[in-house]
Amino acid sequence: MQHDSEYIPALRYRWLTSLYDPIIAITTREKKFKKHLIDLADIKTNDAVLDVGCGTGTLAIGIKKTASGANVIGIDGDPEILELARRKAQKEKVEIVFDQGLSFDLPYQNSQFDRCLSSLFFHHLTLDNKLRTFREIHRVLKIGGQCHIADWGKPTNLFMRLLYYQIQVLDGFKTTRDNVEGQLPALMQSSGFSNILIKEELATIFGTMTLYSAKKL
Repeated sequence: MQHDSEYIPALRYRWLTSLYDPIIAITTREKKFKKHLIDLADIKTNDAVLDVGCGTGTLAIGIKKTASGANVIGIDGDPEILELARRKAQKEKVEIVFDQGLSFDLPYQNSQFDRCLSSLFFHHLTLDNKLRTFREIHRVLKIGGQCHIADWGKPTNLFMRLLYYQIQVLDGFKTTRDNVEGQLPALMQSSGFSNILIKEELATIFGTMTLYSAKKL
């Protein structure tokens, strides 16, 4: 599969892929924000759930463990990181489908999912691809379906802004600028979403982790 020319792997550099899980766990308060994200989604038995930009599968596995009756799919453009996700799911003894594909060209039917979640993914996308991805998420959600996002957001204070420069140096200023400017809610709205809310803002050593929710009406 061909990647988009502006595709950015997890932690940007291939040699960091194997270190992704421990780095994220240590630096982002991962357990806390992903638990809160899953709780916000309020996933029911038999819900179809898509984890967009699933990476190594930590969020998808957490979803499945919380709502064992849900049908969980993770999608990511990186075949190497998907292999890590499949091995983790097998080790945790949970059944999750992991597909390779790009977020702005999802290989799913219209109105297929009850919930779409994503964590630490949108700051890897250009502004155009962020918008295309939100449109795709809106397309594959059922009416009444919900989108829940956790990613770097607009800093809550100057100190959080200074810390976020670390992310911008690592992942690039072009893709991360939209996050720090707080543009994700506006992009959701322009993609057709309603009831767009900032549900939580958590301070981390890399800046402000923001949890967003939106609905397809």
